[in-house]
Amino acid sequence: MPTSPAPAVTTAPASPPVSPPPPHKIPASAWGLLVVLASIWGTSFILMKKGLVVFSALELGAARVSVAALLLLPFALKHLSKVDRSRIKWLLFSGVVGTLIPAFLFAYAETRLASGLAGVLNALTVVFTLVVGAAFFGQKLTGLRVLGIVLGLVGTVVLMLLGGSGGEATPTGEGNAWYGLYIVLATFGYGVSVNIIKNHLHSIPAVAVTSLLLLFIGGPALAFLLLGTDFLPKLASVPGAWPAFGYIALLATMSTAVAMVLFNKLIQSSTALFASSNTYLIPIVALGWGLLDGEDFNLWHLLGMVIILASVAIIHRAK
Repeated sequence: MPTSPAPAVTTAPASPPVSPPPPHKIPASAWGLLVVLASIWGTSFILMKKGLVVFSALELGAARVSVAALLLLPFALKHLSKVDRSRIKWLLFSGVVGTLIPAFLFAYAETRLASGLAGVLNALTVVFTLVVGAAFFGQKLTGLRVLGIVLGLVGTVVLMLLGGSGGEATPTGEGNAWYGLYIVLATFGYGVSVNIIKNHLHSIPAVAVTSLLLLFIGGPALAFLLLGTDFLPKLASVPGAWPAFGYIALLATMSTAVAMVLFNKLIQSSTALFASSNTYLIPIVALGWGLLDGEDFNLWHLLGMVIILASVAIIHRAK
């Protein structure tokens, strides 16, 4: 999701309208797509970290949303006239709580939290999707699902309180595990957005949903970026600004348009359960990039990650 994910800029997609093939007929190409998709989303966190070397969290969040909106603008204009006006409020709400706000929250978190740990905490999206669905959309809570929710929260506590921030390898050079709460809040927003898309926007194609919600929030984000921050002066005068912006642009491009297309293709060629297994791979990719960049990873981090991923597995499989 870094992305969301994000997501990426987008949140985790809702269940597909098509009927997937039986699990035992999953083609070899689907495994390749799974690895590529997890690699893209897992890389989002190190890209944010590299962008924060020059730009502030506000600048990174606004630039990320702006680039993604501009990238998908042709698709938004194509679908704008086809969407019922009653859906616009849900597109706007989903865009704000599931894309715009999380973009800033993840950026703030990674100023003091290791990117690998941010990738692990991103898995809480699954937990909050269930919590929001049960609280507001009538989704059934079983004993196993409650256990999954509790385990997810326990894993978060272990990761943040016992494991620490992951060392000093952050853009600010200072670690603070409490910044993980920004990601907890962001994944809650992802959970809200997923449920909105599933319950109010399910009949709209995924490309239309993503491009339109970005259309509604991209304008304000771009205006704020150009008029309310030092983004342009930094881009013109600060050494390393263009490479840092390149990381942000890559983040917006890959974690939005490319990842969304690949996920939809993966859903169509396999099953929803198989596609959702990228949740287990994303933290591994994020941690791998973090270790290569000098971030710490201790046994408490490992324990917290295992507990969180166990909670995700229980929620995925619980009836």
